[in-house]
Amino acid sequence: MSSNLLKTSELEAPFLPNRANDLRVSFEFFPPKTEKMGISLWNSIKRIEPLKPQFVSVTYGAGGSTRARTHETLGRLLTESSLTPAAHLTCIGASREEIQEIGCQYWDMGVRHIVALRGDPPVGQANHQPYPDGYAYASELVTGLKRIANFEISVAAYPETHPEATSAESDIDNLKRKLDAGADRAITQYFFGVEPFLKFMDRVTSAGIEGPIIPGILPVQNFEQLVKFSALCGTKIPDWLSDLFSELDDDPETRKLIAATVAAEQCRQLQSYGFKEFHFYTLNRADLSYAIAYLLGFRPENIG
Repeated sequence: MSSNLLKTSELEAPFLPNRANDLRVSFEFFPPKTEKMGISLWNSIKRIEPLKPQFVSVTYGAGGSTRARTHETLGRLLTESSLTPAAHLTCIGASREEIQEIGCQYWDMGVRHIVALRGDPPVGQANHQPYPDGYAYASELVTGLKRIANFEISVAAYPETHPEATSAESDIDNLKRKLDAGADRAITQYFFGVEPFLKFMDRVTSAGIEGPIIPGILPVQNFEQLVKFSALCGTKIPDWLSDLFSELDDDPETRKLIAATVAAEQCRQLQSYGFKEFHFYTLNRADLSYAIAYLLGFRPENIG
């Protein structure tokens, strides 16, 4: 064998993880609608539990439509897992008095982290209308929650601008108000590639925002549904992503492989720009998110 051939140890690995002590991950779940969905959710939660994420968040339906199921899921996380739960809470559909009551319930349960959102209008209501005697915006909700207790608070950010914002600049101003009100971090809507996020961070920096901004990562599980939802939330689907998932409607295994590869590469590229924390939208199916975290260096046995 030629002496100038590289040894295996000298070859660059296809993935060069920073290992778990340099990275932080969190995961989002939604409360189940049926017993079967509940079993699937809990299997997903137990799947990612050994990764010891920073937290797992539980969503809250439009107008508080999943309030009871959200509370039930949070309670189970607190009593039957080692995970740290974060409770979503929205302004829409609740008075300030009701928010006060819910916040106190969360604190008494042991929930210390809230994802504070304005929320989507209920089904049948086209535009946002502040609830009577309620908080009109997430920034007001943050202030109200801080009066209840010293919650850790995350808020939402939109790399490609919230669909209802009058401009990208006004959207950034709104983000700044939420962080100035006391939020600890912002978690972004999902995006694809890194360019939308990097351009967004340029605007964030120019606005003097210094709080942590966590990239939200969505592993693609159903491309047709992704197209529909992205049209509503304002996320652009690049041509290269459409090409990757074309003609795979009847090939779920290949879709999973491509989805994991795309999301892992997105995270690797963001890492190269210095970002070391990621929030995964699991859609209650954790296998893809687990695989991506594994590719990034998370191993159950080496996370202390």
